[in-house]
This record gives sequence, C-alpha cells and structure tokens, in this order.
Amino acid sequence: MSNTKITVLSAGAVEPGLAKIIDPFRRETGHDVKIAFATAPAILERLAGANISDVVIAPLGVLREWEKTRKPASGDQVTVGRIGVGIVVRDGALLPKIATVSEFKQSLLSSEWLVYNQASTGIYLEGLFERLGIAAQLKSKTTRYPDAGAVLNHVSKGNGNEIGLAALTVIIESERNGLKLVGPLPPEIQNYTSYAAVVSRDSRVFDAAQEFVRYLASPEAKKALSAAGIE
Repeated sequence: MSNTKITVLSAGAVEPGLAKIIDPFRRETGHDVKIAFATAPAILERLAGANISDVVIAPLGVLREWEKTRKPASGDQVTVGRIGVGIVVRDGALLPKIATVSEFKQSLLSSEWLVYNQASTGIYLEGLFERLGIAAQLKSKTTRYPDAGAVLNHVSKGNGNEIGLAALTVIIESERNGLKLVGPLPPEIQNYTSYAAVVSRDSRVFDAAQEFVRYLASPEAKKALSAAGIE
C-alpha cells in the first residue's frame, strides 16, 4: 500500500460522520487523510484562493458556486447525505415542546435566549422566523456565533431557559458534553442541507483522492454516516 496524504476541506456539520470513516479508510488503503473543517461561507472564501485541498466536502450550493468560477473536478462527485436542523438544550433543563409548528413557535417565544450560527443553518433560520412572523420578537434575545461549536458551548454553559439550534449531527455528537437533543424541527418546517464530495482537478494525488471520495459511498461508510445523523 502507498502512504499518500489526501487533504480534505469539509463542512463542519459532517465532521461526526467523517470521524468514524477515516481510520477504516486508512487501514484499507494505506492513505493518510488530513481534514480541515469550516463553515460554508469560509469554504467559499478558501476555494477562491490558490491552494485548494484535494477533496472538498460541502453543501451543494457551495459546490455550484465553485463551479461558476472554476471547474472543481474531472472525477466523481459523490453524495455524502443530508442533514437536518435540531433543537438542543442544556442537560437537565426543561425540554421545550416542539412537536408542532405552533408549539415550536411558543417555545422560542418563551425562551430566555435563542442561540444559533451564522452559517447555512442560521441563514435558513433567519428566513424561517420571518415566515413564522416571530423574527422581531426573537431579535433582542438572540445570540449568533460563526459556527455550531460556539453555539453548543454557549448552551452547555447556560443557567436559564436557553434554546440552541444546530445541525443534528453536531448535537448528537455533543450529547455527552452536557447537552440534550430535544429533537428535529417539525417536519413542515424542517430544512435539509445536502452535502457532496468532489475531487479538485488540481489535486496532486488525484487517484488517491478519488479513491477516498468513492469510499464515502461504500456500505461501510454509509452505515457510519447514518449513525452520526447524516441521511
């Protein structure tokens, strides 16, 4: 086996799933994988630069934007999966009611603080709260962070009625760190972000990078992704 190093730039929401895949891929192929995680806006900024990673894993919208400026790959593009939005509170806190859209709205209005990010999830939530007619009422008690990690850290250290919203994957991964997944958004207002992996045409280890991307579609990888909350 060769010992090729594959660099990957990935959206942070898929990190819990990728973490379960890297070691089996290394054992099977002998290739090393180095992953840098970032938000969708940060990925777009980095893709505009000269140094592109061998593999990019990002929301489909980000990949489409990349395609407008430079063809990202001549290899396979593989669907990684889709991730929904979940509601999280501090472990031991009162669980808000979220079974219906009406209950969800009332829980947000009754909360002391609302915490979510400035990336893909946050952009969707901004529009959702406008459509639900509660954006103005939530504004004064909303705190936003660049990424989900900071959102979850805020909620875990709270001492009141805080509600956080983030990608289901990162909530599931953090439940052992003083947090509790309340559940996904009600089906009528759920938003799924679909992610795909693509090999950069500028990759110096193109064959190995393509091998990694194809591995993401294997039954073993799909099982690990599913367990992490990636459908």
